Amino acid sequence: MLFSFRVVIFVPLLMHGILADEVPCSPRQFDQDSTVCVCNSTYCDYAGIEGGGLLFTYFNAFVTTKDGLRLDRQLGSWDDQIQPNKYVFNLGNNTRQTILGFGGAFTDSATMNMNSLSPQARANLINSYYGQNGIEYTMGRIPMASCDFSSRVYSYDDIDGDLELKEFALAEEDLVYKIPAIKDAMKVSKRNVTLFGSPWSSPFWMKTNNNMTGKGTIKGGPNGQYAKAWANYFVKFLQGYKQLGLNMWGLTAQNEPNDGNIDGFPYQCLAFDAESQKNFIANELGPALEQNGFGGVKLMILDDERKYLPAWADTVLNDPFAAKYVSGIAVHWYDDMNVPPSVLNDTFKQFGDKYFLLNTEACVQDLANKSNTVLLGNWQRGERYFTDILQDIENGVSGWVDWNMALNMQGGPNWQNNFADSPVIVNAQTDEFYKQPMFYAMGHFSKFVRPGSKLIDHTSNLPDDSDLKAIFFTREDDSIAANFVNTNNTTSFDITITDYRVPGYLNYQIPPKSFVTFIWYRI
Repeated sequence: MLFSFRVVIFVPLLMHGILADEVPCSPRQFDQDSTVCVCNSTYCDYAGIEGGGLLFTYFNAFVTTKDGLRLDRQLGSWDDQIQPNKYVFNLGNNTRQTILGFGGAFTDSATMNMNSLSPQARANLINSYYGQNGIEYTMGRIPMASCDFSSRVYSYDDIDGDLELKEFALAEEDLVYKIPAIKDAMKVSKRNVTLFGSPWSSPFWMKTNNNMTGKGTIKGGPNGQYAKAWANYFVKFLQGYKQLGLNMWGLTAQNEPNDGNIDGFPYQCLAFDAESQKNFIANELGPALEQNGFGGVKLMILDDERKYLPAWADTVLNDPFAAKYVSGIAVHWYDDMNVPPSVLNDTFKQFGDKYFLLNTEACVQDLANKSNTVLLGNWQRGERYFTDILQDIENGVSGWVDWNMALNMQGGPNWQNNFADSPVIVNAQTDEFYKQPMFYAMGHFSKFVRPGSKLIDHTSNLPDDSDLKAIFFTREDDSIAANFVNTNNTTSFDITITDYRVPGYLNYQIPPKSFVTFIWYRI
């Protein structure tokens, strides 16, 4: 697949670790069009580490294909000439937003599934996500108390009328499942792991319908005594985790605030519109965080579908009293196929100089046919992840955080049977877990597009409707990461990449149904 190799001098390259051993995927075919990689207590595939001493005349290519390659590392060299019939990509010099990172959520369900494995299999799962030989996640989302991916409905203070939150306490789910998993992830990571919390609902007694599920808002509106108690609940959450050694990088003001406006909504929720969220942040949440020493926590608004942009941001961020407490805008992916990404770009152009955009939740579900919820080895779902990440970043988003990191064979547990698919599926009965194509789609970004990287511009002669898409990043060590996706079933693409700071041409053939990441260093 590589064209016009130059002679590779293996000895010095070995000294720089470029050809370090990898642990290959142990593939298994279920009933889907691609395979999963099987891990257990004694075996797990790990991606090779890119060569830190890679000379500028060489490049690494990491390849994942529908046919079975999984982050397969290849070594190539820059050629003296362009091969004929190429699509040419010319790297520019203009950069855009800075990447914050990529990650997933430490939900009750995910961490319970981790604990259902033997200690070594569990360690292999956590290493697969956060370890240096894994895909090196750098972010983690933490639900504040229960969500639908919990085994029960609970808050941190279920004592009716406890406005002073004297009975506030973290739950067994935090102490036994989530916090140990987070700490283990941070132990194996060679990168900084940033954590952020998101609430699904206030305690039932703070909510107008006296129920953590269903339509309802904070009693008394965004500025009353219940709103003040709700703001202090955030503070208590931050303090509780801090006392156990975990500092939060960020918070979202409310998970999917529009869900709480839906009659009979079956999961935990709390309604805000943009106006009430603005008032709650300006008068209660922002001051509570600042007065209790958490003014540096990155507060994000919206945490809902992109269709509410840029209007939601206009309302909140054009108010100086609310805006001074806000750092970012959080979006979810569920309506992305129906809403153009231009709304993200419009929001970025208006607010991107002061506020970051972050995708904070994504998963695949089949609500019409729950038997299709978990599809082991489904390539199209991985492709959806890859293309959505690429599209978001092209339009100003600074990172992409998945939903559950690990679910069981049914896609749960979930107290309301709202099952979903996940990049990792745990089979506790056999003490093994399965890495899906979604896992590797995430890895092409999380492993190689490190925090601090910047989107860099490029030009190409590729038609707009092509099945091949590409995105380029400049990294803090002056190297380049380029991500390509080919969605065509049968056609490969011959490409050439030019970089004015590297002599020669990177010639390569992108296989059908593949993800490819290129890494090279500049002069």
